[in-house]
Amino acid sequence: MRTADGGESWQRISIDQGLHADAMVRALASDPSQPARVLAGTDRGLYETEDAGAHWQHVDCAIGHDAVWSLARDPFDPLHMLAGTGTSQPAGVFRSEDGGQTWQACQADFAPDCPAVGVPRVTGLAMGRDGAAWASVEVDGQRFSRDGGETWQRVDPKQIPNPDGHNAAVVGDSAMILVNNDLYISRDQGESWQPAHAQETFGLRYCRGVAVKPGTETVFVTVGDATPGRTGAIMRSQDAGRNWEQLPLPEEPNSAMWVVSIQPWDTDVVLAGSRYGYLYQSTDGGDGWQKLWREVSEVGSITWCP
Repeated sequence: MRTADGGESWQRISIDQGLHADAMVRALASDPSQPARVLAGTDRGLYETEDAGAHWQHVDCAIGHDAVWSLARDPFDPLHMLAGTGTSQPAGVFRSEDGGQTWQACQADFAPDCPAVGVPRVTGLAMGRDGAAWASVEVDGQRFSRDGGETWQRVDPKQIPNPDGHNAAVVGDSAMILVNNDLYISRDQGESWQPAHAQETFGLRYCRGVAVKPGTETVFVTVGDATPGRTGAIMRSQDAGRNWEQLPLPEEPNSAMWVVSIQPWDTDVVLAGSRYGYLYQSTDGGDGWQKLWREVSEVGSITWCP
């Protein structure tokens, strides 16, 4: 779905705009050097737009026909990107050094099958300093890389015992991994991990989306009571997860809060969506929110082009 007037009207992207019929989009990644350029990870590979979503074209590359579940861009080198794949194809991590035009498979081992979802999928990727990268896999545990994503190893399951990974983030010098019942934080480059105790801290245990305000220790996490659930919330920490506050929403979500997004060109604009299509916007860094009138179907990712 696309709006060109700040949410007043919405249009479904159709096949005459370049996407395949009934495309399932699970990941969107903006280009900080070209605000109108966005990469979309779909059930049939990667697509890109250079006009803020008005027209799309398929990216002919190594993941041209895989189901892409996650995309991440290096905050220190925007040409360096990672992509995560999975269900229905085998899970994998791919690396790009040219902003998403060409991709190479990384060295990462994943189980061929798993409980609950059948085939694992890489649902969260994050990159930090000095080649550190993190991957969250549903349902096959967590991975880390020390060489920018070229090779990957498994995070010690004793540190994060739940293999049902949902997302990953780097907040300042800390790393975060979201699983389906908690949030784990490492402040020593992944040597040790501490749970946030989501149920006690957030009042809700199902953790899904995460977004970091660039250049700060401010992080937003979306949570819910279950999946799809009956309610949800947006949590914010301004000190890399040491303290948390629930942000006020004008209308209670109809399901778990699923996604949250911040763009580098205006970090006061925060967008969020519930699993079943409630859309919220903040223009003051998360202090105040409005609910957009349009309610859509399932929300997998959301982004904004100025």
